[in-house]
Amino acid sequence: MHIDDLRALAPLWLSKTEEVRQDKSHWSTNITGDIYGMGWISEMYGYSFGAAEVGLRHKINDDIMIYPGYTPRIGTEPLILHYGLPFKVGNWSFSKLEHHEDGIVYDCNRLFPPPPFPREVEMMEPDQNVKHGLYLSIECINTLNEGLLLHHASAGCPKPQWSKYLSFLKSKRFSELTKPKYWNSLKAENKVTVQHVALSESKHPKIHTLFSTECSTYFDWQTVGFMHSFRLSGQPGNVTRLLSCTDEELKNYKGHDLAPTHYVPSMNRHPLTGDWYPAINKPAAVLHWINHVQTDAEFIVILDADMIMRGPLTPWEYGAKLGHPVSTPYEYLIGCDNILAKIHTRNPSACDKVGGVIIMHIEDLRRFAMLWLHKSEEVRADKAHYATNITGDIYASGWISEMYGYSFAAAELNLRHIIRSDILIYPGYVPLSGAKYKVFHYGLRFGVGDWSFDKANWRSVDMVNRCWAKFPEPPDPSAITKDGQNANALERDLLSIECGRALNKALYLHHKRRNCTRRSRRTTIGNISKKIEKVSTSNMDVKRHQIVKRAADTIPHVHRSRRLARSSKMWIIAVWAVSVVVFLVVISMFFGDKRRTVSRSRSSRSQKAHV
Repeated sequence: MHIDDLRALAPLWLSKTEEVRQDKSHWSTNITGDIYGMGWISEMYGYSFGAAEVGLRHKINDDIMIYPGYTPRIGTEPLILHYGLPFKVGNWSFSKLEHHEDGIVYDCNRLFPPPPFPREVEMMEPDQNVKHGLYLSIECINTLNEGLLLHHASAGCPKPQWSKYLSFLKSKRFSELTKPKYWNSLKAENKVTVQHVALSESKHPKIHTLFSTECSTYFDWQTVGFMHSFRLSGQPGNVTRLLSCTDEELKNYKGHDLAPTHYVPSMNRHPLTGDWYPAINKPAAVLHWINHVQTDAEFIVILDADMIMRGPLTPWEYGAKLGHPVSTPYEYLIGCDNILAKIHTRNPSACDKVGGVIIMHIEDLRRFAMLWLHKSEEVRADKAHYATNITGDIYASGWISEMYGYSFAAAELNLRHIIRSDILIYPGYVPLSGAKYKVFHYGLRFGVGDWSFDKANWRSVDMVNRCWAKFPEPPDPSAITKDGQNANALERDLLSIECGRALNKALYLHHKRRNCTRRSRRTTIGNISKKIEKVSTSNMDVKRHQIVKRAADTIPHVHRSRRLARSSKMWIIAVWAVSVVVFLVVISMFFGDKRRTVSRSRSSRSQKAHV
């Protein structure tokens, strides 16, 4: 496969495999061809469906590979023996599954059971083509055994004892049977096959996607969500995380494997002014990437970490071209229409109120990146114009200076945006009728009924390194459809639920890949206690019973058995204590009666003496 085809196929191969694997309702043999009906060949379908999605057309040739035990086509010499299935020659057989836990590699001079010798095969079958298949079968296992011998020798094992089989493996006859096979290219070209169409020759330009983050668990769980959605979205091309960190942060950072990463010096604290402004890391990181990475991509897609992709973002779908980037509307950037634009750009009429999603030609980005950073610094330093009525920033803190830096830099270069309202939506906002949004931007708080999500509440919670951590589950979609909502409100709530579920699904798969152990009682109770802390005071008493009941239901049986064991021990101790008490009472009564008897006898003797 051509490298450019593989770059396009790889993420789809993975996402389609996951998709087919989850489609358990279609695992049956009559649908998949899987004789076990267990979804085992989902990865194979993932490849085929991914290739179909990308538009790859394979040149199919069945002479390249054969399963030992199969009979080859007449006149063909396969290049690969795939011993994935059991095969046999006469009374001898081999199945790799029988050696699943076999330590044969580490056991000096131990080999797989030897197959029949070639002269024995010669006498088994008169048909030359079937006989060729039998020779391929013994060639396969003999090659495995030869490999084991060479490995054992390299590992320092003693020289094996002579045997007829070992002598054969060193013979000229074996060398002839296993000599390299060469591809008959002329015959292959004469075959009628479906020709491959290389993506590098397709009409679509190459794309590279960037998103910026920092060295913190807060950005790590956002990265997990973003990367999961990227894989499922069908986005063409590669993706790179721009990770801004200090040297000290990198020493303790654990999330290096969460995404393909380009490391960038942190600008959280400006090296010259000392200003604390983490948002400037985005333009600084893009500039660093442009200056340090060679790319053959024609268009760059720039997104934020707190986004969930729902579909591909391509320049050909939205019309991006040189001088005309694509972006989404940010209407609150009122500074484009007032004195702020007049101060910070020579071309205020070209100031577009955009942001969030950016699809820009690489040549535009090369000219633009430095100016984006410079204008962001400039607006950030203009504290005299932080006021809400000038910037639209409700906090009047200069936090959106980087957004103005983008718009003013684009205006300076006279980049005129293609503004699309149907690309991005904030969960919680009412969607446009008929819009097929490609991106969720969960930068603001949103909710459905009593459930809500605000990313800021999870700034200090390690959701990535703490096994099975997840966010509160959003309500089931079927529950909200019964509330009699209008269509727009219903669609709004369904989109919010989809976003919340996507984040939890991403975290679940992340923890599963990390081989997290089964959830423990401590984890379960810890999660429950956190839920209890979040319950409002007014309905605390009503919900506490429900939470505790769920806790009891989620405690594994092993913990219940331990609890029963402890209770049985308490019963034994109690019975023992009661027995001791009863024993002491009986003893005291016995000695009490004896003392009274002795006292009476003494009294009677005394009376007799007086008489």
